[in-house]
Amino acid sequence: METSIVGVGVGITDRFRDVVEEKAARIENIAPRAQRVDVKVTHRGYHKGRVEDETVELTVSGKGPIIRAEASDGDKFTALDLAVDRLCEQLRRAKEKRVDSRNHPRGAKFEKGTGALEGIDVEPASADVLRAVATGEVPVVTGSESEEEYTPVVIRTKEFEPEWMSVEEAVDRMELVGHDFFLFIDARTDHPSVVYRRKGWDYGVISLTTQAQPQVA
Repeated sequence: METSIVGVGVGITDRFRDVVEEKAARIENIAPRAQRVDVKVTHRGYHKGRVEDETVELTVSGKGPIIRAEASDGDKFTALDLAVDRLCEQLRRAKEKRVDSRNHPRGAKFEKGTGALEGIDVEPASADVLRAVATGEVPVVTGSESEEEYTPVVIRTKEFEPEWMSVEEAVDRMELVGHDFFLFIDARTDHPSVVYRRKGWDYGVISLTTQAQPQVA
């Protein structure tokens, strides 16, 4: 399996590369179909002399969906161990889920007659959250603000190509990347939607009423 290591604000030593290669062998043992693991180590310094730490992000790609995990610690080797443990746990759960799906039917069912989706909770987004986003009450830090404008809230922006899938597939993908939400296009309605994790093992779905148009190659 191919490995790639990138350091942001921190140097990558030969010793760290050797440890990564050892961890990659462990990952490959659990996920033999994986073809590449990308390791990103980021040094983060907090405002006003707070403790600095290292964040290790792991991204495994190959045949199947991309799987991610990350962890932070004052020592990058410890952060790497934690990230690998989380990644391997996600890989094991994904493997067990594939086996279980072959032996048992999925819980969520779509009733064509009524249009109801059973087995998964669907509810609209909170009006307070939508209002806060629309009015700009949530500040965005770009890195150019002065000391007086400092805020601990940071919003990172990412863009992805749209993917059409079922709600169940979106839940599976969310679990694989280790996030609390996953953005997708509902293949049943063509509506941009988000699945998210609620308390316990409950999930929710938020959908826009506007339909997305498939891209023409």
